[in-house]
This record gives sequence, C-alpha cells and structure tokens, in this order.
Amino acid sequence: MFKHLAKASALALAALTIAPNSPVLAQGAKPLAIPVIYLHQEQPAPPVLSNLDPIPADRGMAGAQLGLADNLTTGSFMGHAYSLEVITVPEGGDFLASAKSALSQSALVIADAPASALLALADLPEAQEALIFNTSAPDGALRGADCRANLLHTLPSHAMRADALMQFMQKKRWDDLVMVAGTRQGDQAFASALEGSAAKFGLKVRARKDWAFDADMRRNAGQELPLFTQELGRYDVLLVADEADDFARYIAFNTWKARPVAGSDGLVPATWAPVVEQWGAAQLQSRFHDQAERSMNSRDYAAWAAMRAIGEAVTRTGSNEAATLRDFLLSDQFQLAGFKGRPLSFRDWNGQMRQPIPLVTPRALVAQAPLEGFLHPVSELDTLGADRPETTCTAFAQ
Repeated sequence: MFKHLAKASALALAALTIAPNSPVLAQGAKPLAIPVIYLHQEQPAPPVLSNLDPIPADRGMAGAQLGLADNLTTGSFMGHAYSLEVITVPEGGDFLASAKSALSQSALVIADAPASALLALADLPEAQEALIFNTSAPDGALRGADCRANLLHTLPSHAMRADALMQFMQKKRWDDLVMVAGTRQGDQAFASALEGSAAKFGLKVRARKDWAFDADMRRNAGQELPLFTQELGRYDVLLVADEADDFARYIAFNTWKARPVAGSDGLVPATWAPVVEQWGAAQLQSRFHDQAERSMNSRDYAAWAAMRAIGEAVTRTGSNEAATLRDFLLSDQFQLAGFKGRPLSFRDWNGQMRQPIPLVTPRALVAQAPLEGFLHPVSELDTLGADRPETTCTAFAQ
C-alpha cells in the first residue's frame, strides 16, 4: 500500500547528516527534527480525447521534493533536520488507514487527495492537533462551509482563478460572455465559479452550453464545432470550463464566430505555468527542471509552496510543533517569497494562501492578477476569491 520515494529519503538522510555540523547548532545538541508526510491518493484518470499531455507520475510530489531541498539549504545551517516521506494510497485503497499511519509519524501532512478524502482526513481524531496542506483540491466548499481549522490550502480555489480571469475581461471591457462547459464535476464547479465571478465584476455569462460530444474531435472539430457554437450568436469571449483537459484544445479557431477563447484553454488563469519567468521565477523553473526533468505545473507549485511554508515557519519560530507553526502561518508576520512578484500569505478566515494568478497562453504570460486598479483596503490579493466579508467558513473564527 505504501510507496516511499527514494529521492526524498536520500534528501532526508542528507539533512540528518548535515544538521549536526551546523554552526548554529550548539555542540552536542540534537537537530530539530521536522518530518513531513506527503499523502497521495491515486485517482483514476478521466477518459480524454487527447494523450498529448500525459499526467506526470510524480505530479505534486516533485514540487514537495524541491521544497524539501530548499528547506535543507537553510535548515542545515540552523540545526533543522527536514525529512519527507511519501505515502501513496492506490485506487480503491484504504485512505483513512494510510492517513492514520501518516499522522502517527508526523503532525505535518501535505495532502494530494480529493475534497471528500481531505475532509475525512481532517476530521480524524488523530488529526485534530495536526497541520494539513491541501495541494490538489480547488473546491470552494473546502474554503467555505466545509472548511476545517487544521486544513490550509496552497492551491488556489476555482473562485480565485475565475476572479483573475474576470478582472482581465473587465479591464478589456469584454462584457458579453458565453460559455461551453464539460459535464464532469470539476468542469461544472469551474463553470459555476466563472458565472459567479462574472456577476461579481459586473459582467454576465449570457449563454451556456454543455459539451455534448464523445466523438474524436481530432477528426470532427472542424465540422461539429461551428454548428455547436452558431446559436451562441455574437459575443466578446468564449469561456471554456474543461478541468479534465478533454475537449477545450479543439475549440479555438473552430467556432462559428472568430472570437478569443479563455478559461481552460486559450487565456488560462493558472497557479503556475512554464511561461512564468519574471520575479526570479526562471531560477525556480530551472531548478525544478534539473531535478524532475520536466516543467513545473500547478500541482507541483502548490506542493512546493506547502513545503516552503513549513520551512519558513520553522525558521521563524524555531519550533516543529504543528500548533505553533499554524499560529505563525496565519499571522501577519508570515510571508513567503513565491516567485510571483508579491509575498504569499494565508488568509486567517479560511486558511487559503493568498497569491497572484498568472494569466497565460501556452507560450506567454499575458498578465498577472490582481490587475492594476482592483483595489482592496487590506491586500489587493484579497480581490481574488472569497474575501473576509464573503466567507461562509466559521472554523477559523477567533
């Protein structure tokens, strides 16, 4: 049931080897151990129309490994011995048994699992004093009515990504929007977020159609899509909600009207993308590519941010206690340099990490939200996603 990543173990051993010789560590003192568990729930891959972009086997895990390496760079001089163990639950496996095993080893868990599994993990009696990082579930409910005080989120929510895109639409004065949405749960959730965000910024999704095809669009897109989109009429932008990356790639240039495409393809609001190179990001991209031999994606970035948040909190507090680290992460003192041009921090009302959202095409960074002119009394980053007055989360109430 459990699979342990050899590279993570090697890095952990390196930490234990280097830390005792740290100039900061008092002679004869033991290093401060910071064990972290990466808990991964394998999920069936959805059937898609293209296999051009296979999901990396180490998606997310590779980001946590890079975060570990970064933590070791500082930790080795401070007597902080970080380690990372990966526990993988196969499809159909006993997730809660694996979760209990993880919590028996560490109160610091980076979780790559669907929303239902995350809630089950957070609700375990063994998890009440733990600190769990969600790096893969964008569900709004996890930041709202179903939030948990021991669950923080380094992956942006659907609403944050939708708000980033709608800021761009409003800036361009593209206010006549239509949408094509997939029928899977993630597609529908992102579509709803886009509609809600459009209303938030004074825009409107005038028409919406659900994707109705299961044919091979590699052969049929030129014939089927013009007719499918003809009844949408005139519009400024066609939004696409296809979080499974199934059909969106076939829509551009095959619509009845020649209009921009945005959402899950075309102009995409992303957590991270290979085209992000400013603010020192090229250096992070390069280090990740050297380690993983591929480009860094959004899940990798979220896991890297979780691991680095732990490292920053340990460095600043000198503690490995989950409660102490949580208090610091949710305080005004925590800031993480995330290679996005602004410091990252956590919202103390729902545990969501504040972060800019790049708006990208496959070959360029077009803009980064929050865009200029979208003001906020505390942080412009809080124009993305649920702000304090809007939250339905009560678990974080002081």
